Amino acid sequence: MGAAKQALRATLGEGSEVSMADDGSNRALPARQAAGLKVLPIVEGLVLIVALVLPLFLKDYLTVFATRVIILALFALSFDLVWGYAGIMSFGQALFFGSAGYGVALLARDLNVTSILLVLPAGTLIGLTTSLLLGGFLLLGRHPSSVIFVALGTLTGSYAADRLARGWYYLGGQNGIPSIPPMTLGSYDLTEGPVYYYFALGILTICYVLCRFLVRSQFGLALAGLRENEPRIAFFGYKTQHLKAIVFAVGGTIAGLAGSLYAFHEGFVWPNMLGVVISTQVVLYVLFGGSGTLIGAVIGAVIIEGVSFWLSDNYREIWPIILGVLLLLVILFRPLGLISFVLGERERVGSFGARAREKRHAAP
Repeated sequence: MGAAKQALRATLGEGSEVSMADDGSNRALPARQAAGLKVLPIVEGLVLIVALVLPLFLKDYLTVFATRVIILALFALSFDLVWGYAGIMSFGQALFFGSAGYGVALLARDLNVTSILLVLPAGTLIGLTTSLLLGGFLLLGRHPSSVIFVALGTLTGSYAADRLARGWYYLGGQNGIPSIPPMTLGSYDLTEGPVYYYFALGILTICYVLCRFLVRSQFGLALAGLRENEPRIAFFGYKTQHLKAIVFAVGGTIAGLAGSLYAFHEGFVWPNMLGVVISTQVVLYVLFGGSGTLIGAVIGAVIIEGVSFWLSDNYREIWPIILGVLLLLVILFRPLGLISFVLGERERVGSFGARAREKRHAAP
């Protein structure tokens, strides 16, 4: 496997010379980026600073809305990890999101379990288990699975779960499970507001850092090669389907954590959390912000939700049309997402390994 690692580094690691698409977006980037200035950490830092100070300037109801957006950004992060880095079109990502939401809602309703130390690990485990089962079925067959097969398989799973929840009286049917009590930490109730906002932001930050570490590790190097040229990675000796199953399970785990947070924040769960609408919604977040960057998924979720909120308040009759046109324009003219205005392909793919860093520092 050592020879495979060297071959991968030669392909992807020397100055990140791989280009995913040549749509002309790199030509518009400033010369300082071509000179080696890292833009991605700057963007990440600015987003974090804005998120930290935002509640200081928001009214209470807007802080509640911002908390919901933070949780949806965590959900978008799970999808970007699966699609943006491994090329797996999980068109049913809401299955893991909603399953965890229903699971923790049942714990709170039937067993009166609301402790953060129990419900969040339980929701995360539900997301992991569901994604392992579905990923094993779709990705670990005798023959490699096609992109369309996985997309339709996950979509079918999401749709089936939606219909099951709507028809099962124990899960509340069409009405879902209302009046979920708040999460607790000892005797303290974690209710919506600034405390819940910073709690959700802390979880998003931790997950983001872990995902950033993952995609810049040796495993991330293999994922980058998998996304660029899967047959070549298989030729190097990597078990590509196993790599896909692992990252699929990690994405499902993060989605389960997001679903748990969302259920307690909203105070109820309903079948739409499992269905195609939210699955499509998370695809739009990543497309709009920029896939394969992690921060693009966060930015996409924030902008789409923020613009939707503003449009629905000011243009109540036609706001979906305006939003649809805006999304279409971005996807048509910036297929790599809004992040491509400041982030080039070289930094998007990244550099891997000490050898690549030494060569970059030695360059005049």
